[in-house]
Amino acid sequence: MNLPELGAFLRTRRDRVRPAEVGLPQGPRRRVPGLRREEVAQLAGLSADYYTELERSSAKNGVQPSALAALARALRLNDDERDHLFRLAERPIPLSAHGPSAHVQPALLGLLDRLSNTPARVITDLHETLAENDLAQHLLGKSPAHRGPAASFVYCWFTDPQTRERYPAEDHPHHSRVFVADLQAAAARRGRDAEVTKMVAALRRRSQEFAALWDTHDVAVRRMDHKKIVHPALGVIELDCYNLLSEDGRQRLLWFTAPPGSRGAEQLELLSVIGAQELGFTEGTAPERSSAAESGSLR
Repeated sequence: MNLPELGAFLRTRRDRVRPAEVGLPQGPRRRVPGLRREEVAQLAGLSADYYTELERSSAKNGVQPSALAALARALRLNDDERDHLFRLAERPIPLSAHGPSAHVQPALLGLLDRLSNTPARVITDLHETLAENDLAQHLLGKSPAHRGPAASFVYCWFTDPQTRERYPAEDHPHHSRVFVADLQAAAARRGRDAEVTKMVAALRRRSQEFAALWDTHDVAVRRMDHKKIVHPALGVIELDCYNLLSEDGRQRLLWFTAPPGSRGAEQLELLSVIGAQELGFTEGTAPERSSAAESGSLR
């Protein structure tokens, strides 16, 4: 491991990131334009002492890939910079943008940071969540911490009946068609990609509905949809769901909004007040329906 070069690279990247870009206050006593060491450590989920050792080239036991991926996200590294960081640490460069070291594209992450008043998350083209804000967790529940097919919402949609219980039954056929058409587009874009090939094969084995829809060969990238989401405390919330795709199409920023003055907009405001303590479910697990959910209408 090239510790001196690694430390120097981290310092220059840290100096380049402005606090406002990552949602931190500028502060009147800041002596440097970029981030402080402890701020990078906090953003990456590392201890300040450990990060300081990395910058000072005194870390003795190497750097784990998960820590490198976290630093790449915290420092808003592009793909070339991320790969360089892994090379300096003498770690294998992740071959897939969707594996355990998935690297959220900086442009999408920057936009996510600015969407503090609306539920938003960054997902892959296979519908695995890479990053999300608090409101997205309040609305949809926490996403799985693991990766792979079981972390894909599309995979769960066709293999775990509980996943569908947060959506009104009459909307299920529409969502199934949209998910499959979007997955067809991802599969075509990726070509003979092992990850998507494995996922499609598993879904065909486990779901007759998926197999039948897949054989229609309908294809359409999902860019916008109107959804009803069943929330355990607020009932059914009607929202518009938008998708902003990355240049390569492999990641997208997904966010939910409602017209000003609408019931959905009012419910989103309440959602920020209620917070995570009111959630009765996690992603892939249906909420316990409250009386409000029984009588209202959400995603």
